[in-house]
This record gives sequence, C-alpha cells and structure tokens, in this order.
Amino acid sequence: MHPEFAPVAFLAAFLLAIPLIGTWRSGNISILSTIAWLFVTDMIYAVDAIVWAGNVDIRAPVWCDISTKLIVGASFAVPASCLCLCAHLEKASSMRQVHSSASDKRRRQYFDAFVCFGLPTIYMVLHFIVQGHRFDIIENYGCRPTVYYSIPSLMMVSIPPIVVEIISLGYGAIVVRNFMRGRESFADILKASGLTPSRYLRLICMSIFQMLLMMTLTSIELGFNLMRYPLQRWTTYADVHHNFSFIGLYPFETGPLKECHITWWVYPACTFICVGFLSSGQDAVEEYKKCISWCRSHILRRHL
Repeated sequence: MHPEFAPVAFLAAFLLAIPLIGTWRSGNISILSTIAWLFVTDMIYAVDAIVWAGNVDIRAPVWCDISTKLIVGASFAVPASCLCLCAHLEKASSMRQVHSSASDKRRRQYFDAFVCFGLPTIYMVLHFIVQGHRFDIIENYGCRPTVYYSIPSLMMVSIPPIVVEIISLGYGAIVVRNFMRGRESFADILKASGLTPSRYLRLICMSIFQMLLMMTLTSIELGFNLMRYPLQRWTTYADVHHNFSFIGLYPFETGPLKECHITWWVYPACTFICVGFLSSGQDAVEEYKKCISWCRSHILRRHL
C-alpha cells in the first residue's frame, strides 16, 4: 500500500492553480500546456491510487482506456512544451531578437498549440498502432498503457520523446551560454520579449530540470521494458492486435514495482518544480496582486 500517493498527487494538481494565475494573463501557450498536462496526469495518478489501492479489480475499463491514452500523450506533450519554451527563450536571449507584432505573437501561439496539443494527439494515435492489448492494472498504481515491443514501437513511441528531450536540453545549453556571454547587457536584450532576467533564469532552470526528470522517466521505462520484454518480431497489424481486449492484472507480489515506484514520482516532481519556479519572483507577486485586484473589482464589486 502507498497511502501517500493520492494526497501527493492531489496536492500537486491543486498547487498548479498558483502559477496558472499569472501565466493565463501572459498567454504563454507552452507554459499553459505544461500546466494542463501535468494537472491531467496528477489527477489520473490520484484517482488511480484511490480506486486500485490494494486491488487489481477491473472496475472502470473506460476510465482506463482514456487515462492510459492521456498518460501516453503527456509523456510526449511535457517535453514538447518545454521545447517550445526553450526555443522561445533562446530567441529572446539571442542578438537576432527583433520586435514582433501582434500577428507574429498570434502565429507563434498557433504553432505552439499545434506542437503542445496537436503532436501529442498524433503521438497517441501512433501508440494505438503498437498497443498490444487494452491496458494493464497494477496494484496500488492503477491503469498503465501497454506497448507491443518491436522495432516499430521503438520508432513511433519510445524514441520520439527522447529526441524532443535532447533537443530541448540543447536549446537549454544555448540559452545558458547566451546568458553567460552577455550578462551585463542581458536585461536590455530581453526587453523586447517582455522578460526580466529573473523570470528568464527561472524559466530555463524549470525547463532543464523537467527535461532531466522526463528523460529519466523515458529511459527507465524503456530500459526496464526491454529487459522484461525482448523485442518481438512485427508481423501484421491484425496479428499484433489479435487479443486486444486482454487486460493485464499485476498484483503487488508480481507487478513491476521498482519501475512503477520510480516513474510514478516523475510527474509530481515536475509539478513541484513548475510551481516552485513559476510562483516565485517579483513578477509573479505582481501578477497575484493584479489578479486579486481584478477579483475584488469584478467579482466582489469592491474597488481598491
């Protein structure tokens, strides 16, 4: 039993409301996407920890179908969101930064929305192609997605998140280099993007730490699964899905506990990192003041 799972996951999910206040006003799609995907994953983990505490009963198969697919999407969406954020920070910190118009900002938001939500949707569809059976239920952890481990699954599901994470870390390294090269004039360089040096550093630190955690998650999952399930030969789509309705049940004694316990903490940890870096700093405090002022004047009808 893990009685700490549900409280930790619920706490992580609700804490995301704090950075959402300031981020919503800025319209930064990449950060909003990170918050959204982390919230969804934390809530899934919390519900699963309650429903499947001490059992592997097939209680809510439709919930498992939906939640496992969203977990798959989050494994790509969180790195993709960090990639968009790192690319934006790299542009903001470079000498080629130019003033952008409202239409330029709108186009960037559309592009970020496609990367942060459109590509994860495509990724979830690709996962269905290599999904050997419906899902697994692991005692105390709940529903988990499944993969028919083969060369196609490596190419379509396992490798893409790792590639995105590596590119994001590469952008992060460039951003840190830009900061170290021009620390004296850095505030002036960032003015066009509306960022302060403090917020800039917090965003890049958040992205790097999250990418390191997500890379740990994907590497551990891939390594454990390849050790447990050697690569199988891909024959035909029909053959891979011939017993698709099967649901794997793993009680506490037989489940992949070490892998699950390590990887379970990655999303709550990413959440706490996100909340910590986005909710601190003078700029965040100013956003909270503006939000409180708006609530008083528009909701409570009491002007300051």
